[in-house]
Amino acid sequence: MPIHQVDLNVQSSLRDIYATKASQDSLPKYRLPKERTEPRAAYALIRDELLLDGNARQNLATFCTTWIEDEVKHLMADAIDKNMIDKDEYPQTAELENRCVHILADLWHAQKSRETVGCSTTGSSEAAMLGGLAFKWKWRKRREAEGKDFSKPNIVTGPVQICWHKFARYFDVEIREVPLEGDALGLRPEDLRGHCDENTIGVVATLGVTFTGVYEPVEALARELDAMQRDLGLDIPIHVDAASGGFIAPFIQRDLVWDFQIDRVRSINASGHKYGLAPLGVGWVIWASKEDLAEELIFYVDYLGGNMPTFALNFSRPGGQIIAQYYNFLRLGWDGYTAVQQACSDTAQWLSAELAKLESFEMVYDGHGGLPAVAYRLTDADHGFTLYDLSERVRMRGWQIASYPLPSNRKDTVVQRILIRHGVSRDLAQLLLDDIKRALLDLMKNPVPNSTAKPGFHHG
Repeated sequence: MPIHQVDLNVQSSLRDIYATKASQDSLPKYRLPKERTEPRAAYALIRDELLLDGNARQNLATFCTTWIEDEVKHLMADAIDKNMIDKDEYPQTAELENRCVHILADLWHAQKSRETVGCSTTGSSEAAMLGGLAFKWKWRKRREAEGKDFSKPNIVTGPVQICWHKFARYFDVEIREVPLEGDALGLRPEDLRGHCDENTIGVVATLGVTFTGVYEPVEALARELDAMQRDLGLDIPIHVDAASGGFIAPFIQRDLVWDFQIDRVRSINASGHKYGLAPLGVGWVIWASKEDLAEELIFYVDYLGGNMPTFALNFSRPGGQIIAQYYNFLRLGWDGYTAVQQACSDTAQWLSAELAKLESFEMVYDGHGGLPAVAYRLTDADHGFTLYDLSERVRMRGWQIASYPLPSNRKDTVVQRILIRHGVSRDLAQLLLDDIKRALLDLMKNPVPNSTAKPGFHHG
């Protein structure tokens, strides 16, 4: 009988991961290592470092999807090598993107949903910028045709996510972000005349303000712009930033008029990876008609054997998120999305009612009529601590809750915002509530007179 021996120097798979050479040194941080690392060890050591990240499921500051089905994970793995920009090589992925565009156009009441245009993006921020660019090009062409100056475009907004400030800076557009006056939480119709003029390329209405979760009154804003056109001759379109609300209002706020049912709404962006329930990395922008997207903005690119029309700030990117978005449309349908978003809304409203019972808080937004979220501030009493201290205290239990001041002119109002997303059950919300109560009691017993706690990142 032959005698077989195992050479432990060769059979590296038999080594314990934490006995390998790589595990005995700090991982390289600024220079490529000279030697190779066994796959199992490299995976385990990097995974160990990632343990220091927060638990995404407990991150109630983010709008983004943190719970997905196993089938979505499988589809993402299946599509890991698909470059969605190469529509000639991956025509079926392109077809799924096309289906999503027209499904959304129909969901948002485009008059000719099968004929209009739209595209996927890396997220709602890129989608918003594309909507702004389309406005700038249409406005500039009109001004050129009229023989008028087109060097000073501006865009009018309420309190918006940072992407609109990036758009304004990167593409040389003045942003007129209307300050919050009185108890206002968003853009109001009476704000428009004082900020719009002949150089206004468009008004941005937000369906789900980042800071609080409220919806701005798109229909009322459109009526005021109609009146301004009659009185002043200004024909100003609306872009709806529906990053989150675009996947909520159609299902659980069906009587709300905010989308392409309003003639003045010419484009809408939404984030597939927020309340669209897709994994991180996909957004959408849809135009009311083909005429709303200037032909000059579309590039026809010969790439890898095919000629493709494209309008995007990015080029190559993965197709998995688009495939997963279509999976959600197929998997959930109208009834499924309605059930998910209603459950989130019900939980947010329940949590709001419970938080309102606490003497320390005054509700700013109670989860009714907008996003599945709650926002509150401390009462005017001297509490001996701040909401920033409270955020830090519940962070000890793993919860991430955003605390920050409202935009100008309400920067003296500091709010705390909790977002309820798919995967945040009533039981999980109860556990959070219990931890908030314990943290409040602890802070009351142990005031923080010289607090250095500051605003946390609040995921715009």
